[in-house]
Amino acid sequence: MGTISALWQAATAAERAHPAYLVHEEAGWREVSWREASGAVDELAAGFLALGIEKGDRVAILSRTRVEWTLCDYALASIGAVSVPIYPTSSAIECAYILGNAGARVVVCEDAEQYAKVAPVRAELEALDPLVAIEGSPGSAVSLDALRERGRAHARERPGAVAALRSGIAETDVLTILYTSGTTGPPKGCVITQRHFWAMVRMVRKVPGLFEDGDRALLYLPLAHNFARLVQHLGTDVGFTIAFCPDLAAIARSLVEVRPTIFPSVPRPFEKMYAAVQAAFAEATGIKRRLVDGALSAGAQASQCRLEGRRYPPALRLRLALADRLVFSRVRARLGGSIRLAFSGGAPLAREVAEFFDCLGILVLEGYGLTECTTASHLNRPDRYRFGTVGPPLPGVEAKLAEDGEVLLRGENVFAGYYGDEKATLETLTEDGWLKTGDVGSIDEDGFLTIIDRKKDIIITAGGKNVSPQNVENALKASRYVSQALVLGDRRPYLTALLTVDRDEVAKATGSDEEAHALVEQAVADVNRSLGRVEQIKRFAILDRDFLAEEGELTPTLKLRRRVCEEHFHAEIEELYSPGARLKPGTGGPTGSAAPRPR
Repeated sequence: MGTISALWQAATAAERAHPAYLVHEEAGWREVSWREASGAVDELAAGFLALGIEKGDRVAILSRTRVEWTLCDYALASIGAVSVPIYPTSSAIECAYILGNAGARVVVCEDAEQYAKVAPVRAELEALDPLVAIEGSPGSAVSLDALRERGRAHARERPGAVAALRSGIAETDVLTILYTSGTTGPPKGCVITQRHFWAMVRMVRKVPGLFEDGDRALLYLPLAHNFARLVQHLGTDVGFTIAFCPDLAAIARSLVEVRPTIFPSVPRPFEKMYAAVQAAFAEATGIKRRLVDGALSAGAQASQCRLEGRRYPPALRLRLALADRLVFSRVRARLGGSIRLAFSGGAPLAREVAEFFDCLGILVLEGYGLTECTTASHLNRPDRYRFGTVGPPLPGVEAKLAEDGEVLLRGENVFAGYYGDEKATLETLTEDGWLKTGDVGSIDEDGFLTIIDRKKDIIITAGGKNVSPQNVENALKASRYVSQALVLGDRRPYLTALLTVDRDEVAKATGSDEEAHALVEQAVADVNRSLGRVEQIKRFAILDRDFLAEEGELTPTLKLRRRVCEEHFHAEIEELYSPGARLKPGTGGPTGSAAPRPR
Protein backbone atom coordinates (compact mmCIF):
# COMPACT_ATOMS: atom_id res chain seq x y z
CA MET A 1 0.00 0.00 0.00
CA GLY A 2 1.29 3.46 -0.87
CA THR A 3 1.66 5.02 2.57
CA ILE A 4 4.57 6.40 4.57
CA SER A 5 3.47 4.24 7.47
CA ALA A 6 3.92 1.13 5.32
CA LEU A 7 7.26 2.51 4.08
CA TRP A 8 8.51 2.69 7.66
CA GLN A 9 7.25 -0.78 8.53
CA ALA A 10 8.99 -2.32 5.51
CA ALA A 11 12.25 -0.55 6.36
CA THR A 12 12.33 -1.67 9.98
CA ALA A 13 11.39 -5.24 9.06
CA ALA A 14 14.28 -5.55 6.60
CA GLU A 15 17.71 -6.72 7.69
CA ARG A 16 20.09 -3.89 6.87
CA ALA A 17 23.84 -3.81 7.34
CA HIS A 18 24.14 -0.08 7.85
CA PRO A 19 22.74 2.06 10.69
CA ALA A 20 19.63 4.15 10.18
CA TYR A 21 21.01 7.35 11.70
CA LEU A 22 24.10 9.02 13.10
CA VAL A 23 23.75 11.41 16.02
CA HIS A 24 26.51 13.70 17.28
CA GLU A 25 27.15 13.43 21.00
CA GLU A 26 30.00 14.50 23.30
CA ALA A 27 31.89 11.28 22.64
CA GLY A 28 31.44 11.54 18.88
CA TRP A 29 28.95 10.21 16.35
CA ARG A 30 26.66 7.52 17.73
CA GLU A 31 25.00 4.96 15.46
CA VAL A 32 21.25 4.43 15.77
CA SER A 33 20.25 1.03 14.40
CA TRP A 34 17.00 0.37 12.58
CA ARG A 35 15.90 -1.80 15.49
CA GLU A 36 16.55 0.99 18.00
CA ALA A 37 14.72 3.50 15.82
CA SER A 38 11.78 1.15 15.36
CA GLY A 39 11.45 0.62 19.11
CA ALA A 40 11.56 4.36 19.77
CA VAL A 41 8.89 5.05 17.14
CA ASP A 42 6.58 2.41 18.63
CA GLU A 43 6.98 3.86 22.11
CA LEU A 44 6.37 7.41 20.91
CA ALA A 45 3.34 6.33 18.90
CA ALA A 46 1.82 4.71 21.99
CA GLY A 47 2.85 7.76 24.02
CA PHE A 48 0.89 10.09 21.75
CA LEU A 49 -2.10 7.77 22.11
CA ALA A 50 -1.70 8.03 25.89
CA LEU A 51 -1.90 11.81 25.55
CA GLY A 52 -5.25 11.40 23.84
CA ILE A 53 -4.09 11.96 20.26
CA GLU A 54 -6.41 10.29 17.78
CA LYS A 55 -6.31 9.65 14.06
CA GLY A 56 -6.54 12.93 12.16
CA ASP A 57 -5.43 15.10 15.10
CA ARG A 58 -2.79 17.69 14.28
CA VAL A 59 0.49 17.65 16.20
CA ALA A 60 3.05 20.39 15.62
CA ILE A 61 6.82 19.85 15.73
CA LEU A 62 8.92 22.92 16.53
CA SER A 63 12.55 21.87 16.48
CA ARG A 64 15.80 21.91 14.61
CA THR A 65 16.80 18.95 12.43
CA ARG A 66 17.58 16.06 14.77
CA VAL A 67 16.81 12.37 15.11
CA GLU A 68 13.99 12.97 17.60
CA TRP A 69 12.16 15.03 14.97
CA THR A 70 12.22 12.10 12.58
CA LEU A 71 11.20 9.57 15.23
CA CYS A 72 8.22 11.71 16.25
CA ASP A 73 7.27 12.14 12.61
CA TYR A 74 7.15 8.39 11.98
CA ALA A 75 5.34 7.84 15.28
CA LEU A 76 2.59 10.24 14.24
CA ALA A 77 2.40 8.69 10.77
CA SER A 78 2.01 5.29 12.42
CA ILE A 79 -1.20 6.24 14.23
CA GLY A 80 -2.71 8.38 11.49
CA ALA A 81 -2.07 11.69 13.26
CA VAL A 82 -1.10 14.71 11.14
CA SER A 83 2.28 16.33 11.67
CA VAL A 84 2.47 20.13 11.38
CA PRO A 85 6.12 21.21 11.09
CA ILE A 86 7.13 24.70 12.22
CA TYR A 87 10.49 26.23 11.40
CA PRO A 88 12.60 26.64 14.54
CA THR A 89 13.46 30.18 13.41
CA SER A 90 9.77 31.16 13.46
CA SER A 91 8.71 33.95 15.78
CA ALA A 92 6.14 33.50 18.54
CA ILE A 93 3.59 35.31 16.36
CA GLU A 94 4.25 32.99 13.40
CA CYS A 95 4.02 29.95 15.66
CA ALA A 96 0.71 31.13 17.10
CA TYR A 97 -0.71 31.67 13.61
CA ILE A 98 0.20 28.18 12.39
CA LEU A 99 -0.96 26.46 15.58
CA GLY A 100 -4.27 28.27 15.45
CA ASN A 101 -4.81 27.78 11.74
CA ALA A 102 -4.03 24.07 11.91
CA GLY A 103 -5.93 23.50 15.15
CA ALA A 104 -2.96 21.69 16.69
CA ARG A 105 -3.66 19.49 19.71
CA VAL A 106 -0.07 19.11 20.89
CA VAL A 107 3.26 20.77 20.17
CA VAL A 108 6.57 18.95 20.36
CA CYS A 109 9.12 21.65 21.27
CA GLU A 110 12.84 21.15 21.08
CA ASP A 111 13.83 22.99 24.24
CA ALA A 112 13.04 25.84 26.63
CA GLU A 113 13.61 28.45 23.92
CA GLN A 114 10.98 26.94 21.64
CA TYR A 115 8.67 26.20 24.58
CA ALA A 116 8.71 29.91 25.46
CA LYS A 117 7.30 30.76 22.02
CA VAL A 118 4.19 28.63 22.34
CA ALA A 119 3.49 28.47 26.07
CA PRO A 120 1.85 31.94 26.18
CA VAL A 121 -0.75 31.01 23.54
CA ARG A 122 -2.01 27.90 25.32
CA ALA A 123 -4.84 29.85 26.93
CA GLU A 124 -5.96 31.14 23.52
CA LEU A 125 -5.75 27.71 21.90
CA GLU A 126 -7.79 25.54 24.23
CA ALA A 127 -6.91 22.31 22.44
CA LEU A 128 -3.18 22.90 22.88
CA ASP A 129 -2.42 20.74 25.88
CA PRO A 130 -0.03 19.34 26.87
CA LEU A 131 3.30 20.44 25.39
CA VAL A 132 6.12 17.96 24.82
CA ALA A 133 9.82 18.88 25.07
CA ILE A 134 12.67 17.00 23.39
CA GLU A 135 15.28 18.45 25.75
CA GLY A 136 14.38 18.65 29.44
CA SER A 137 10.86 19.48 30.64
CA PRO A 138 10.51 23.28 30.73
CA GLY A 139 7.43 24.64 32.49
CA SER A 140 4.68 22.05 32.44
CA ALA A 141 5.97 20.27 29.36
CA VAL A 142 6.16 16.48 29.21
CA SER A 143 9.69 15.35 28.43
CA LEU A 144 10.24 13.07 25.46
CA ASP A 145 11.62 10.40 27.81
CA ALA A 146 8.46 10.64 29.89
CA LEU A 147 6.35 10.38 26.75
CA ARG A 148 8.14 7.17 25.80
CA GLU A 149 7.57 5.83 29.31
CA ARG A 150 3.87 6.59 28.99
CA GLY A 151 3.97 4.80 25.67
CA ARG A 152 5.46 1.69 27.22
CA ALA A 153 2.76 1.71 29.89
CA HIS A 154 0.05 2.24 27.28
CA ALA A 155 1.43 -0.66 25.20
CA ARG A 156 1.27 -2.96 28.22
CA GLU A 157 -2.36 -2.03 28.83
CA ARG A 158 -3.40 -2.03 25.15
CA PRO A 159 -0.76 -4.08 23.34
CA GLY A 160 -2.39 -3.99 19.89
CA ALA A 161 -3.43 -0.34 19.76
CA VAL A 162 -0.63 1.01 17.55
CA ALA A 163 -0.68 -1.98 15.20
CA ALA A 164 -4.45 -1.66 14.78
CA LEU A 165 -4.18 1.98 13.81
CA ARG A 166 -1.32 1.24 11.41
CA SER A 167 -3.34 -1.38 9.60
CA GLY A 168 -6.21 1.06 9.13
CA ILE A 169 -4.22 3.89 7.54
CA ALA A 170 -5.34 4.67 4.00
CA GLU A 171 -3.45 6.28 1.14
CA THR A 172 -5.83 9.24 1.20
CA ASP A 173 -5.29 9.95 4.90
CA VAL A 174 -3.55 13.26 5.54
CA LEU A 175 0.10 12.76 6.49
CA THR A 176 1.21 16.32 7.10
CA ILE A 177 0.24 19.95 6.67
CA LEU A 178 3.27 21.86 5.44
CA TYR A 179 3.03 25.61 5.76
CA THR A 180 4.65 27.55 2.95
CA SER A 181 7.22 30.03 4.17
CA GLY A 182 5.47 32.69 2.11
CA THR A 183 7.38 35.50 0.41
CA THR A 184 4.13 37.50 0.56
CA GLY A 185 1.21 37.26 2.98
CA PRO A 186 0.61 34.72 5.74
CA PRO A 187 1.68 31.11 5.19
CA LYS A 188 -0.79 28.63 3.72
CA GLY A 189 -1.01 25.02 4.87
CA CYS A 190 -0.38 22.52 2.07
CA VAL A 191 -2.27 19.29 2.68
CA ILE A 192 -0.06 16.30 1.82
CA THR A 193 -1.50 12.80 2.08
CA GLN A 194 0.27 9.53 2.80
CA ARG A 195 0.01 8.68 -0.89
CA HIS A 196 1.52 11.98 -2.03
CA PHE A 197 4.80 11.49 -0.18
CA TRP A 198 4.90 7.79 -1.01
CA ALA A 199 4.52 8.65 -4.71
CA MET A 200 7.21 11.32 -4.35
CA VAL A 201 9.67 8.76 -2.99
CA ARG A 202 8.86 6.31 -5.78
CA MET A 203 9.40 8.95 -8.45
CA VAL A 204 12.91 9.69 -7.20
CA ARG A 205 13.70 5.99 -6.79
CA LYS A 206 13.01 5.46 -10.50
CA VAL A 207 15.89 7.77 -11.43
CA PRO A 208 18.92 5.51 -12.01
CA GLY A 209 22.31 6.09 -10.45
CA LEU A 210 21.27 8.23 -7.48
CA PHE A 211 21.95 5.84 -4.61
CA GLU A 212 24.45 3.13 -3.77
CA ASP A 213 24.77 0.62 -0.96
CA GLY A 214 26.48 2.22 2.03
CA ASP A 215 25.57 5.80 1.16
CA ARG A 216 25.63 8.37 3.96
CA ALA A 217 23.78 11.68 3.83
CA LEU A 218 24.50 14.69 6.02
CA LEU A 219 21.18 16.40 6.74
CA TYR A 220 21.20 19.95 8.05
CA LEU A 221 18.19 21.24 6.09
CA PRO A 222 15.17 22.11 8.25
CA LEU A 223 12.76 19.19 8.50
CA ALA A 224 9.97 21.75 8.44
CA HIS A 225 10.76 21.98 4.70
CA ASN A 226 9.72 19.14 2.42
CA PHE A 227 13.18 18.87 0.79
CA ALA A 228 14.56 17.53 4.08
CA ARG A 229 11.46 15.38 4.60
CA LEU A 230 12.05 13.77 1.20
CA VAL A 231 15.64 12.97 2.19
CA GLN A 232 14.29 11.49 5.43
CA HIS A 233 11.81 9.23 3.59
CA LEU A 234 14.33 8.28 0.89
CA GLY A 235 16.74 7.21 3.62
CA THR A 236 14.02 4.99 5.02
CA ASP A 237 13.11 3.50 1.65
CA VAL A 238 16.61 3.11 0.23
CA GLY A 239 18.36 2.28 3.48
CA PHE A 240 21.10 4.89 3.43
CA THR A 241 22.33 6.38 6.70
CA ILE A 242 21.35 9.91 7.68
CA ALA A 243 23.64 11.95 9.91
CA PHE A 244 21.75 14.80 11.59
CA CYS A 245 23.40 18.19 11.92
CA PRO A 246 21.16 20.52 13.98
CA ASP A 247 23.74 23.29 14.23
CA LEU A 248 24.39 25.19 11.00
CA ALA A 249 27.73 26.36 12.37
CA ALA A 250 28.83 22.71 12.57
CA ILE A 251 28.26 21.84 8.90
CA ALA A 252 31.92 22.18 7.91
CA ARG A 253 33.09 20.07 10.85
CA SER A 254 30.38 17.48 10.31
CA LEU A 255 31.27 17.08 6.64
CA VAL A 256 34.83 16.20 7.58
CA GLU A 257 33.79 13.85 10.41
CA VAL A 258 30.89 12.05 8.73
CA ARG A 259 32.41 12.00 5.22
CA PRO A 260 29.01 11.80 3.51
CA THR A 261 28.59 10.42 0.02
CA ILE A 262 25.34 12.39 -0.47
CA PHE A 263 24.94 16.05 0.40
CA PRO A 264 21.51 17.65 -0.03
CA SER A 265 21.66 21.40 0.35
CA VAL A 266 20.35 24.80 -0.59
CA PRO A 267 22.69 26.87 -2.80
CA ARG A 268 24.26 29.06 -0.09
CA PRO A 269 26.91 26.56 1.19
CA PHE A 270 27.95 25.87 -2.40
CA GLU A 271 28.15 29.61 -3.10
CA LYS A 272 30.29 30.21 0.01
CA MET A 273 32.59 27.32 -0.81
CA TYR A 274 32.91 28.55 -4.39
CA ALA A 275 33.84 32.04 -3.22
CA ALA A 276 36.35 30.72 -0.66
CA VAL A 277 38.09 28.40 -3.11
CA GLN A 278 38.17 31.04 -5.82
CA ALA A 279 39.72 33.45 -3.32
CA ALA A 280 42.37 30.91 -2.35
CA PHE A 281 43.15 30.17 -6.00
CA ALA A 282 43.42 33.91 -6.74
CA GLU A 283 46.12 34.29 -4.10
CA ALA A 284 48.33 31.59 -5.62
CA THR A 285 51.52 32.81 -7.30
CA GLY A 286 54.46 31.32 -9.15
CA ILE A 287 54.44 27.55 -9.54
CA LYS A 288 51.27 27.25 -7.43
CA ARG A 289 49.50 29.60 -9.84
CA ARG A 290 50.56 27.44 -12.79
CA LEU A 291 49.39 24.31 -10.99
CA VAL A 292 46.00 25.86 -10.27
CA ASP A 293 45.57 27.15 -13.82
CA GLY A 294 46.56 23.78 -15.27
CA ALA A 295 44.23 21.92 -12.90
CA LEU A 296 41.28 24.15 -13.71
CA SER A 297 41.91 23.79 -17.43
CA ALA A 298 42.04 19.99 -17.15
CA GLY A 299 38.99 19.93 -14.90
CA ALA A 300 36.98 22.08 -17.32
CA GLN A 301 37.88 19.85 -20.27
CA ALA A 302 37.01 16.71 -18.29
CA SER A 303 33.70 18.27 -17.25
CA GLN A 304 32.86 18.96 -20.89
CA CYS A 305 33.70 15.36 -21.82
CA ARG A 306 31.39 14.03 -19.12
CA LEU A 307 28.62 16.40 -20.16
CA GLU A 308 28.86 15.20 -23.77
CA GLY A 309 29.26 11.53 -22.82
CA ARG A 310 32.77 11.29 -24.32
CA ARG A 311 35.74 9.38 -22.97
CA TYR A 312 38.77 11.32 -21.75
CA PRO A 313 41.62 11.47 -24.26
CA PRO A 314 44.76 9.75 -22.83
CA ALA A 315 46.62 13.04 -22.39
CA LEU A 316 43.69 14.58 -20.52
CA ARG A 317 43.45 11.52 -18.29
CA LEU A 318 47.04 12.05 -17.17
CA ARG A 319 46.58 15.80 -16.64
CA LEU A 320 43.39 15.19 -14.67
CA ALA A 321 45.06 12.62 -12.40
CA LEU A 322 47.80 15.13 -11.59
CA ALA A 323 45.28 17.94 -11.04
CA ASP A 324 43.23 15.76 -8.76
CA ARG A 325 46.20 14.69 -6.66
CA LEU A 326 47.73 18.16 -6.27
CA VAL A 327 44.69 20.45 -6.23
CA PHE A 328 41.17 19.03 -6.42
CA SER A 329 41.46 16.33 -3.74
CA ARG A 330 42.53 18.97 -1.21
CA VAL A 331 39.46 21.05 -1.98
CA ARG A 332 37.13 18.04 -1.79
CA ALA A 333 38.65 17.14 1.57
CA ARG A 334 37.01 20.27 3.01
CA LEU A 335 33.68 18.61 2.15
CA GLY A 336 34.70 15.30 3.66
CA GLY A 337 36.41 13.89 0.62
CA SER A 338 33.72 11.30 -0.16
CA ILE A 339 30.84 13.21 -1.73
CA ARG A 340 29.64 11.31 -4.78
CA LEU A 341 26.55 13.40 -5.48
CA ALA A 342 25.33 16.71 -4.15
CA PHE A 343 21.79 17.98 -4.59
CA SER A 344 20.78 21.63 -4.67
CA GLY A 345 17.23 22.86 -4.29
CA GLY A 346 15.03 25.41 -2.58
CA ALA A 347 16.49 28.32 -4.59
CA PRO A 348 18.34 28.71 -7.90
CA LEU A 349 22.00 27.73 -8.12
CA ALA A 350 24.20 29.90 -10.34
CA ARG A 351 25.42 27.98 -13.37
CA GLU A 352 29.06 28.98 -12.85
CA VAL A 353 28.96 27.51 -9.33
CA ALA A 354 27.67 24.14 -10.56
CA GLU A 355 30.24 24.09 -13.37
CA PHE A 356 33.05 24.92 -10.95
CA PHE A 357 32.16 22.05 -8.60
CA ASP A 358 31.95 19.63 -11.53
CA CYS A 359 35.41 20.80 -12.52
CA LEU A 360 36.56 19.77 -9.02
CA GLY A 361 34.95 16.35 -9.42
CA ILE A 362 31.74 16.96 -7.45
CA LEU A 363 28.53 16.77 -9.47
CA VAL A 364 25.85 19.05 -8.03
CA LEU A 365 22.46 18.01 -9.36
CA GLU A 366 19.99 20.86 -9.30
CA GLY A 367 16.30 20.13 -9.00
CA TYR A 368 13.07 22.05 -8.82
CA GLY A 369 9.81 21.79 -7.01
CA LEU A 370 7.61 23.41 -4.42
CA THR A 371 5.63 22.46 -1.37
CA GLU A 372 2.48 22.11 -3.45
CA CYS A 373 3.99 19.22 -5.45
CA THR A 374 5.18 17.55 -2.23
CA THR A 375 8.84 18.29 -2.97
CA ALA A 376 10.12 17.98 -6.51
CA SER A 377 8.97 17.82 -10.10
CA HIS A 378 12.29 18.05 -11.96
CA LEU A 379 15.80 16.78 -11.33
CA ASN A 380 19.03 16.56 -13.26
CA ARG A 381 20.37 12.99 -13.30
CA PRO A 382 23.90 11.60 -12.96
CA ASP A 383 23.82 10.48 -16.59
CA ARG A 384 21.62 13.27 -17.97
CA TYR A 385 22.19 16.81 -16.77
CA ARG A 386 22.56 20.34 -18.04
CA PHE A 387 23.99 23.08 -15.88
CA GLY A 388 21.77 26.12 -15.63
CA THR A 389 18.62 23.99 -15.83
CA VAL A 390 16.69 22.10 -13.16
CA GLY A 391 16.57 18.98 -15.31
CA PRO A 392 13.81 16.97 -16.98
CA PRO A 393 10.60 15.95 -15.18
CA LEU A 394 10.72 13.11 -12.70
CA PRO A 395 9.04 9.89 -13.84
CA GLY A 396 5.28 10.34 -13.56
CA VAL A 397 5.35 14.16 -13.69
CA GLU A 398 3.87 16.13 -16.58
CA ALA A 399 5.09 19.66 -17.22
CA LYS A 400 4.01 22.34 -19.67
CA LEU A 401 4.00 26.13 -20.01
CA ALA A 402 0.95 28.36 -19.92
CA GLU A 403 0.58 31.08 -22.55
CA ASP A 404 2.37 33.58 -20.28
CA GLY A 405 5.24 31.16 -19.62
CA GLU A 406 4.09 29.97 -16.20
CA VAL A 407 5.20 26.42 -15.38
CA LEU A 408 2.28 24.01 -14.91
CA LEU A 409 2.68 20.59 -13.29
CA ARG A 410 0.56 17.47 -12.98
CA GLY A 411 1.23 14.16 -11.24
CA GLU A 412 0.53 11.95 -8.22
CA ASN A 413 2.69 14.22 -6.08
CA VAL A 414 0.50 17.32 -6.53
CA PHE A 415 -1.03 18.24 -3.17
CA ALA A 416 -4.67 18.01 -2.09
CA GLY A 417 -5.08 21.76 -1.58
CA TYR A 418 -4.63 24.43 1.08
CA TYR A 419 -5.94 23.63 4.53
CA GLY A 420 -9.17 25.50 5.17
CA ASP A 421 -8.69 27.75 2.13
CA GLU A 422 -10.84 26.59 -0.76
CA LYS A 423 -10.48 29.90 -2.64
CA ALA A 424 -6.69 29.70 -2.71
CA THR A 425 -6.90 26.04 -3.73
CA LEU A 426 -9.15 26.83 -6.70
CA GLU A 427 -6.77 29.60 -7.75
CA THR A 428 -3.81 27.21 -7.71
CA LEU A 429 -5.26 23.96 -9.12
CA THR A 430 -7.05 23.81 -12.46
CA GLU A 431 -10.13 21.66 -12.96
CA ASP A 432 -8.09 19.06 -14.84
CA GLY A 433 -5.43 18.79 -12.11
CA TRP A 434 -2.67 21.15 -13.26
CA LEU A 435 -0.75 22.97 -10.55
CA LYS A 436 0.01 26.61 -11.26
CA THR A 437 3.51 27.05 -9.86
CA GLY A 438 3.78 30.82 -10.07
CA ASP A 439 7.20 30.39 -11.72
CA VAL A 440 8.02 31.47 -15.26
CA GLY A 441 10.25 29.11 -17.19
CA SER A 442 11.28 27.63 -20.51
CA ILE A 443 11.39 24.00 -21.64
CA ASP A 444 13.86 22.89 -24.29
CA GLU A 445 13.34 20.19 -26.92
CA ASP A 446 14.64 17.49 -24.55
CA GLY A 447 12.32 18.46 -21.70
CA PHE A 448 14.92 20.28 -19.55
CA LEU A 449 13.29 23.06 -17.56
CA THR A 450 14.95 26.41 -16.92
CA ILE A 451 13.36 28.62 -14.28
CA ILE A 452 13.43 32.29 -15.23
CA ASP A 453 11.90 33.79 -12.09
CA ARG A 454 8.84 34.03 -9.91
CA LYS A 455 5.97 35.33 -12.04
CA LYS A 456 5.20 38.09 -9.55
CA ASP A 457 8.88 39.07 -9.26
CA ILE A 458 9.48 39.81 -12.94
CA ILE A 459 10.55 43.43 -13.26
CA ILE A 460 8.89 45.54 -15.94
CA THR A 461 10.94 48.69 -16.39
CA ALA A 462 9.50 52.10 -17.21
CA GLY A 463 10.51 51.38 -20.79
CA GLY A 464 8.35 48.23 -20.85
CA LYS A 465 11.26 45.74 -20.80
CA ASN A 466 10.84 42.51 -18.81
CA VAL A 467 13.81 41.55 -16.63
CA SER A 468 14.34 38.55 -14.35
CA PRO A 469 15.95 39.89 -11.16
CA GLN A 470 16.82 36.38 -10.00
CA ASN A 471 19.33 35.82 -12.81
CA VAL A 472 21.11 39.09 -12.08
CA GLU A 473 21.10 38.42 -8.32
CA ASN A 474 22.65 34.98 -8.81
CA ALA A 475 25.40 36.47 -10.93
CA LEU A 476 26.14 39.12 -8.29
CA LYS A 477 26.26 36.54 -5.47
CA ALA A 478 28.87 34.56 -7.38
CA SER A 479 31.36 37.24 -6.32
CA ARG A 480 33.39 36.38 -3.23
CA TYR A 481 32.62 39.83 -1.85
CA VAL A 482 28.81 39.84 -2.25
CA SER A 483 26.73 37.79 0.19
CA GLN A 484 23.21 38.91 -0.76
CA ALA A 485 21.65 40.91 -3.57
CA LEU A 486 18.26 42.46 -4.20
CA VAL A 487 17.73 43.83 -7.70
CA LEU A 488 15.15 46.58 -8.14
CA GLY A 489 13.64 48.47 -11.05
CA ASP A 490 9.94 47.70 -11.45
CA ARG A 491 8.34 50.69 -13.22
CA ARG A 492 11.67 52.50 -12.88
CA PRO A 493 13.92 53.82 -15.67
CA TYR A 494 16.82 51.47 -14.86
CA LEU A 495 17.91 48.66 -12.53
CA THR A 496 19.58 49.18 -9.17
CA ALA A 497 20.67 46.80 -6.44
CA LEU A 498 20.88 46.58 -2.68
CA LEU A 499 23.96 44.53 -1.79
CA THR A 500 25.37 43.06 1.39
CA VAL A 501 29.02 42.09 1.64
CA ASP A 502 30.84 39.04 2.90
CA ARG A 503 32.78 40.91 5.56
CA ASP A 504 35.34 38.16 6.08
CA GLU A 505 36.28 38.13 2.39
CA VAL A 506 36.32 41.93 2.21
CA ALA A 507 38.52 42.12 5.32
CA LYS A 508 41.05 39.76 3.74
CA ALA A 509 41.31 41.87 0.62
CA THR A 510 41.25 45.44 1.87
CA GLY A 511 41.79 47.71 4.82
CA SER A 512 39.42 50.61 4.17
CA ASP A 513 35.78 51.28 3.37
CA GLU A 514 36.76 53.07 0.18
CA GLU A 515 38.74 50.06 -1.05
CA ALA A 516 35.89 47.73 -0.05
CA HIS A 517 33.48 49.80 -2.12
CA ALA A 518 35.85 49.60 -5.07
CA LEU A 519 35.94 45.79 -4.84
CA VAL A 520 32.15 45.58 -4.89
CA GLU A 521 31.94 48.14 -7.69
CA GLN A 522 34.31 46.02 -9.76
CA ALA A 523 32.23 42.90 -9.03
CA VAL A 524 29.09 44.68 -10.26
CA ALA A 525 30.91 45.94 -13.34
CA ASP A 526 32.09 42.40 -14.12
CA VAL A 527 28.51 41.14 -13.95
CA ASN A 528 27.28 44.02 -16.10
CA ARG A 529 29.66 43.01 -18.88
CA SER A 530 27.79 39.72 -19.32
CA LEU A 531 24.31 41.32 -19.34
CA GLY A 532 22.23 43.09 -21.92
CA ARG A 533 21.92 46.85 -21.55
CA VAL A 534 18.46 46.75 -19.95
CA GLU A 535 19.63 44.15 -17.38
CA GLN A 536 22.68 46.07 -16.21
CA ILE A 537 22.88 47.55 -12.72
CA LYS A 538 23.24 51.31 -13.03
CA ARG A 539 23.54 52.14 -9.31
CA PHE A 540 23.89 50.11 -6.14
CA ALA A 541 23.98 50.53 -2.37
CA ILE A 542 25.92 48.48 0.15
CA LEU A 543 23.84 47.94 3.27
CA ASP A 544 25.14 48.05 6.83
CA ARG A 545 23.84 44.56 7.54
CA ASP A 546 22.63 41.38 5.87
CA PHE A 547 18.99 40.73 5.09
CA LEU A 548 17.72 38.83 8.14
CA ALA A 549 15.10 36.17 8.74
CA GLU A 550 14.36 37.59 12.20
CA GLU A 551 13.47 40.90 10.55
CA GLY A 552 11.08 39.11 8.21
CA GLU A 553 13.30 39.86 5.19
CA LEU A 554 14.10 36.22 4.45
CA THR A 555 11.95 33.11 4.51
CA PRO A 556 13.21 30.15 6.57
CA THR A 557 14.57 28.74 3.29
CA LEU A 558 16.52 32.01 2.74
CA LYS A 559 14.40 33.38 -0.10
CA LEU A 560 14.10 37.16 -0.18
CA ARG A 561 10.80 38.65 0.89
CA ARG A 562 11.10 41.46 -1.61
CA ARG A 563 8.26 43.62 -0.38
CA VAL A 564 9.52 43.51 3.19
CA CYS A 565 13.07 44.35 2.09
CA GLU A 566 11.79 47.23 -0.01
CA GLU A 567 9.80 48.58 2.95
CA HIS A 568 12.74 48.30 5.36
CA PHE A 569 15.20 49.97 2.98
CA HIS A 570 12.86 52.43 1.35
CA ALA A 571 15.16 55.40 1.98
CA GLU A 572 18.19 53.67 0.42
CA ILE A 573 16.14 52.70 -2.63
CA GLU A 574 14.78 56.19 -3.14
CA GLU A 575 18.29 57.59 -2.91
CA LEU A 576 19.39 55.26 -5.70
CA TYR A 577 16.77 56.79 -7.95
CA SER A 578 17.24 60.41 -6.89
CA PRO A 579 18.56 62.64 -9.71
CA GLY A 580 21.52 63.85 -7.64
CA ALA A 581 22.77 60.44 -6.44
CA ARG A 582 26.55 60.20 -6.69
CA LEU A 583 29.28 57.79 -5.66
CA LYS A 584 29.64 57.72 -1.88
CA PRO A 585 32.55 55.54 -0.73
CA GLY A 586 32.25 53.48 2.43
CA THR A 587 30.43 50.32 3.49
CA GLY A 588 27.83 52.06 5.63
CA GLY A 589 25.28 52.50 2.88
CA PRO A 590 27.32 53.83 -0.05
CA THR A 591 25.90 54.16 -3.50
CA GLY A 592 27.85 53.90 -6.68
CA SER A 593 27.66 53.78 -10.42
CA ALA A 594 28.27 50.38 -11.91
CA ALA A 595 29.49 50.93 -15.44
CA PRO A 596 31.72 48.15 -16.80
CA ARG A 597 35.36 49.08 -16.67
CA PRO A 598 38.49 47.26 -17.87
CA ARG A 599 40.35 44.96 -15.52
